Amino acid sequence: MSPTSPASTGRATRSRIDPAVVIAVVLAVAGGVGSAVQSRVNGTLAGHVDSGFLAAVISFGTGLVLLSVAMAFSRRGRAGLRRLAAALRDGALRPWQALGGAAGGFFVASQGLAVGSLGVAVFIVAFVTGQSIGSLAVDRFGVGPGGVRLVTIPRAVGPILTVVAVGVAMADDARAPSALALAVLPLLAGVGSAWQQAVNGRVRAAAGDVLAATFVNFVVGTTALVVALGISMLFDGVPDGALPANPLLYTGGLIGVAFIAISAAIVHRIGVLVLTLAMIAGQITGALALDVISPDAAPPGPLTYAGAALTLIAITIPLAFERRTAAR
Repeated sequence: MSPTSPASTGRATRSRIDPAVVIAVVLAVAGGVGSAVQSRVNGTLAGHVDSGFLAAVISFGTGLVLLSVAMAFSRRGRAGLRRLAAALRDGALRPWQALGGAAGGFFVASQGLAVGSLGVAVFIVAFVTGQSIGSLAVDRFGVGPGGVRLVTIPRAVGPILTVVAVGVAMADDARAPSALALAVLPLLAGVGSAWQQAVNGRVRAAAGDVLAATFVNFVVGTTALVVALGISMLFDGVPDGALPANPLLYTGGLIGVAFIAISAAIVHRIGVLVLTLAMIAGQITGALALDVISPDAAPPGPLTYAGAALTLIAITIPLAFERRTAAR
């Protein structure tokens, strides 16, 4: 058989790794690390201002200010907003598909409300569990720009293994059993995050620009959080905490901008499921690093490292399946 025969060509195609997919996965992992850092930042900020909702408004509002400045200098971004408005008018994009920022706002609010009690590690456990479950659902129903992706056994094993992995990683965290009720917040935020990544991908496709899609996400999220803050003040009064002097506690919005921009830019390339799994790897890695370098956190134990390794293995299963499917 000659070197250029169909069989040898097929084998070469199956063994080739798409560099764009690799780059997308690496970016998703980096976004996950940023998400873990953002959880610590916003949780600490909420403790200072004595309000999870106020901390979330500060975080999202800071991101919106940065994006507004960027939009003022970006002709491409403004053109993307016009295309997005046209897509909403003609029905190519449905209004509910532009509301992904509301889920992002809920995630940031849950950081301020729950991280102080749960800690970053337990918060991430609940959040990524919700992400894993949610990513299967949004892929199955074709919510993302990549269309319907069936829930096959190889695609389901990755999320299931990820849930097991994060459970192993945090098995010796004594706070988890007593905080199960509060952990519902990040669990629901994780489900919402999977949906957010999917619809933000559609917004990005309609706008033809990542900046425009990210800007819309932050406008929606900030609006939802301001309303939530107003409602909370009706019941709890005005927060009496003080704004901290540490400038690092105001970087949550910048991290969020990067996180949303990465998601919107690459979800069409690797799908919601693989995007979510890669971000989970980053979140677990980031949570480990925070526990190592933070003086007030307990150092990770052997089970924590074992769970982190298992999470990385879980990502390779759907990735390998995607490669084999694409090569056929």
